Amino acid sequence: MSNTIKVALAGAGAFGQKHLDAIRLIAGVEVVSLVGRELDKTREAAAKYGVAHVTTDLAESLALPGLDAVILATPTQMHAAQAVQCLQAGKHVQVEIPLADSLRDAYRVVDLQAKTGLVAMCGHTRRFNPSHQWVRRRITSGEFAIQQMDVQTYFFRRTNMNALGQPRSWTDHLLWHHAAHTVDLFAYQAGSPVVKANAVQGPIHPQLGIAMDMSIQMRAANGAICTLSLSFNNDGPLGTFFRYIGTTGTYIARYDDLFDGKEQKIDVSGVAVSMNGIELQDREFFAAIREGREPNASVAQVLPCYEVLHDLDRQLQAG
Repeated sequence: MSNTIKVALAGAGAFGQKHLDAIRLIAGVEVVSLVGRELDKTREAAAKYGVAHVTTDLAESLALPGLDAVILATPTQMHAAQAVQCLQAGKHVQVEIPLADSLRDAYRVVDLQAKTGLVAMCGHTRRFNPSHQWVRRRITSGEFAIQQMDVQTYFFRRTNMNALGQPRSWTDHLLWHHAAHTVDLFAYQAGSPVVKANAVQGPIHPQLGIAMDMSIQMRAANGAICTLSLSFNNDGPLGTFFRYIGTTGTYIARYDDLFDGKEQKIDVSGVAVSMNGIELQDREFFAAIREGREPNASVAQVLPCYEVLHDLDRQLQAG
C-alpha cells in the first residue's frame, strides 16, 4: 500500500455522498472509483467529487491497480454479498449498516474476515457520534452507568423514497436496518450483552411489504434495560433520539449533539477531531488499515447485534 489509501465507493446515493463529503476532510485517502446502479447519475456525482473512474460493476472497481479498500453504501440486500466479494478480492471493506439482512449472511462475512485478516468494519455510526462518545467516556471512567435507554427512531416513509426525497430501488427495513443502530449501541454502552429481547410490530404495508411500526424491549446481563420505538408513519420531527437514564444523570443524544435531561446543551466539541459521526467512522476505518489492527465496529464486534435481530425476527415471524 502506498502512502495514499486508494478507495472505491459503491453507492452514489444520499448516504454514499455523506461518505464522499467526509473523505474530502481526511488526509492521505483518495476515492479512485465510484460505483452506482445508474451510470448517468453516478457520473454526475463523480464529476462533483472529482472521481476519475465510474462504473456500474463493482468487480470492475475491484480490478483497478492499487485499490486498497472499498466502502459499501449500497442497498441493504446487497451488503453481505458485496462485502464477501471485496474480501475475496483482497480488499479491506467498510459496509454500511446493516452488515446483512440475515444472520447466516452476517456469519459468512465474519468468517471470511477471520480467514483473510483484512480490515472489515460495519458502519454502526452511533459508536462514533461525539454525543455518544461523550457518554461512553463517562461510562468507562466509572462516572456514569446506564439504568435505561429510551430510543425513538421516527421517519415518514409511506412511499419508497431515500433521505434526499428521491425514489428508491429497494425497500428499507425497521428491524434489520434501523433497529440495528440501537441494539448494538445499547450493548456497547451498557458494556453487557443483551440477554432478553422482545418485539411486536404493526400491520404490514400493502405495497412496501414491511411493518411500518415496531416496538422492541431489551435487557442486558447487568440489568440495564432499553425500550425502542420505531416508525415509518411519523409525520413530525424525523430521526433517532436517545435518552440515557443513568446513575448520575440523564442525557439526550440527537445524532452528534448532546443535551442533559433539562435540555441544556452539552459541549462535545472536544471529544474528537470532528463533529461529524460519518467522518469519524471513516477515520477509524482508514486508521485501522494503516495500523493493521481491528477497528471499532469491526464485523466481529457487531455480530452479537445481528444475533439479537435474528431472534427478534423469528418472534415477529411467529406472530
